[in-house]
Amino acid sequence: MKKLKTGDKAPYFTAIDHSGLNHKLSDYLGKKLILFFYPKADTPGCTLQACNLRDNYSILKDKGFSIIGVSADSISKQKSFVDKFNFQFPLLADESKELIEHYGVWGAKRFMGKDYEGIFRTTFIIGETGVIERIIEKVKTKDHTAQILEDIMNN
Repeated sequence: MKKLKTGDKAPYFTAIDHSGLNHKLSDYLGKKLILFFYPKADTPGCTLQACNLRDNYSILKDKGFSIIGVSADSISKQKSFVDKFNFQFPLLADESKELIEHYGVWGAKRFMGKDYEGIFRTTFIIGETGVIERIIEKVKTKDHTAQILEDIMNN
């Protein structure tokens, strides 16, 4: 699996969100996109991250961003997560892991002495032309918006 880097064209995707709507990368051309991958809906770290984006949604929207979250959870699990925390942005259900693998965020992990396969918490900032402008691999779940804005201010 090729590791994506800043300056690469974002891999094309089409996937279904929590409400059954289809999203394609081409829907976001001409806009800035925050595409964040998280391990599992409604778990502590993922909830902190998504809620931080929710709480700062208007700031990010005012900066011209659209936001999409992605995990390997089912549509019903994503819907439950959105409903529970009132997210204003879509969460894509990538049960086949096709999108997750195209973005290179699936692989071997280790937690509490156990090895397993899972999603690497990663955020891609995709520019208006579909090119990856930033990749955040060390996501601070409680302060993710500040990380995103810091990256913007440094460029």
